Order: sequence, then structure tokens, then C-alpha cells
Amino acid sequence: MTSTTRSFSAPRLLAVLVTIITAVGAVLADLVIPASAVQHLRNDAWPPHAKFHDAQYIVMTVLLSAVALTLLLQRGNPTRSRMWAACAILATPWLGLLGATLFPGTAVHDPEFDNGSILGLHPQVFMAVILLTLLVVAAAITARPEAGTESSAPSRSR
Repeated sequence: MTSTTRSFSAPRLLAVLVTIITAVGAVLADLVIPASAVQHLRNDAWPPHAKFHDAQYIVMTVLLSAVALTLLLQRGNPTRSRMWAACAILATPWLGLLGATLFPGTAVHDPEFDNGSILGLHPQVFMAVILLTLLVVAAAITARPEAGTESSAPSRSR
């Protein structure tokens, strides 16, 4: 088995999966997919400043994903601190989404749109919970001593 193959552990793969979803999710949902883009950047009822903040969110998620992916795809097994940093970076937009619901006058969706629910949660909130759970699992597995990510030394073929 090569060192490249060995370095793609379960936590790393989970974090890379969350990275990909985070990087493309807002771009697709808020800009590209017509049914959801009409609720965001393509919503004629939104003032330009609201659209600016949505565009800012889209760019932010892509940039945070790029930073996390850089940490995750470096050669060898990622160190524990690199994995945790990548997970924290990836959690930022999703925690921001959940935290935004606590501000007065905010809503997860505009009242003219009915997005349904998944297990009683708005689909975006449901996705945030799932992805944050995957990041917690990746970080928890990485925290185990036998996960083998403590050393920053490159992996060797055995």
C-alpha cells in the first residue's frame, strides 16, 4: 500500500467530503439551481445590499473550503492539529448559519417560499447539522491515539 493511499484515513475522507459540499453548496443553491437561486441572489425582492451579503457568504464558503482542503491534502498523514484546524474552518459557515437564526428579525427562508422540512428542520439547517456531525466525528476519531495522526512525519509504506 502506498503512503498516499494510507494517508486518506476515514477522518480525512469525511473532512474532504464536507469540504466539497461546503465549497459547492452555496454556489449551487444560492446562484445556480433556479428553484433555490430565486430565493437568494436571483430574488428580485431582495435589495442589492442583501444580495451583496449572500454573495459575500458564497465567496467566504469557497475560500474557507480552499484553506481547509489545502490543510487536508498536504502529503502524508495530517497532524492532529491540522485535522482539527481544517474541521474548525469547515464548521465556521455552518455554525454561522445556525448562529444567524438567533438574531432578532432573521429567518432561515423568506415567507413567500415554502421549503418544506426534513425531520422538522429547514433543509439548510438539516444539512448544517449533518455536516457539523460529520466534522465532530472526524475530529473525535482524530483525537484517538490509535488514529495515527499525532505525528507530522510522512507515512511510510510497510
